[in-house]
Amino acid sequence: MAVTYDKAARVLFWGGVSFVLASLLTFVGLASWWLTFLTSWTLASATYLVLASIKVFPVGKAVLITGCDSGFGYATALFLDQMGFRVFACCLLAHSGGEGAQRLRREGSRRLHVLQLDVTKQEQIDSALQNVKNLLPPGEVLWGLVNNAGINPYGAVEWVSMDDYRKTCEVNLFGTIAVTKSFLPLIRRAKGRVVNVGSVRGRMTSPLGAAYEVTKYGVEAFSDCLRHEMRRFGVDVSIIEPGNFTLGTSIFTAENTLRFSEKMWEEMSDEVKADYGKETFDEVLKRQLQVSNTGHGDVSEVSEAIAEALTQRFPQSRYQPMQLFYYVMVFVSQHFPEWLYDYLCVEYLMK
Repeated sequence: MAVTYDKAARVLFWGGVSFVLASLLTFVGLASWWLTFLTSWTLASATYLVLASIKVFPVGKAVLITGCDSGFGYATALFLDQMGFRVFACCLLAHSGGEGAQRLRREGSRRLHVLQLDVTKQEQIDSALQNVKNLLPPGEVLWGLVNNAGINPYGAVEWVSMDDYRKTCEVNLFGTIAVTKSFLPLIRRAKGRVVNVGSVRGRMTSPLGAAYEVTKYGVEAFSDCLRHEMRRFGVDVSIIEPGNFTLGTSIFTAENTLRFSEKMWEEMSDEVKADYGKETFDEVLKRQLQVSNTGHGDVSEVSEAIAEALTQRFPQSRYQPMQLFYYVMVFVSQHFPEWLYDYLCVEYLMK
């Protein structure tokens, strides 16, 4: 079991509960504060860690993953394949000779099946569903669905065209919903798992991120609602909230950024161009190109979090494979006054 900040936070939570319990019992004269605090915290933390370490076995279980052409999806497909799962790795470019799909076919075992899937096209979702039913051997079940496919445009609210807003929603949010609705009957029969890959930016906002962040906030809400509804069926729903892994994915390449920036500037109205200015636009583009060289290049932490969501007997609702900086910023954005987060994120960090 990997040691992560979200696990550490849960251990600290039980420390807080133990602190309150020890204080109350000491106040009424029933127990020693230190003895009660240490005993309670040790027992509660040990119970949590033991429960988190209980696993289900991958034998006889299949997992479908979207967005496997690169990044999280590609790495997770191979990781789960090595664990012993049957993997249906869905790629956008499986039928057109995509490099990621070809590598998966070469590097995966016989249990790894590469399927064509554009999550914005219902006919391809239906085709993938039929392929899964045909390829599943007798006695095996579709245990897990990992909704990972996504795109990440950038730009100020007024810069991004409505077409790009809609396209981002179609892939990141509506694609997640459509794939889930189609495969959920199989998952429900298996009493399996749905794992949605969100983002740290589904918990906190930043300038120039509206088009992407509205979809990830939507994935958060969709996941929470689905988790409530699936309890009666024994299906667990988890959301993964990665931090900055830009170097390990192809979501922000310099080539794509330059191409999108040129298109975005051309589509802006003259009024918006005049109000913001080309100098500001070019400075934002420069920063965005710098972003493409930041973050972790090793995405194994995300793959491990997805694997835990699929294999823990008692999975968490949220897994947060993120750097400490982002973990702290999420905490500030969620629990502190907005003006403090606005100052830290906009006035200080953005400079």
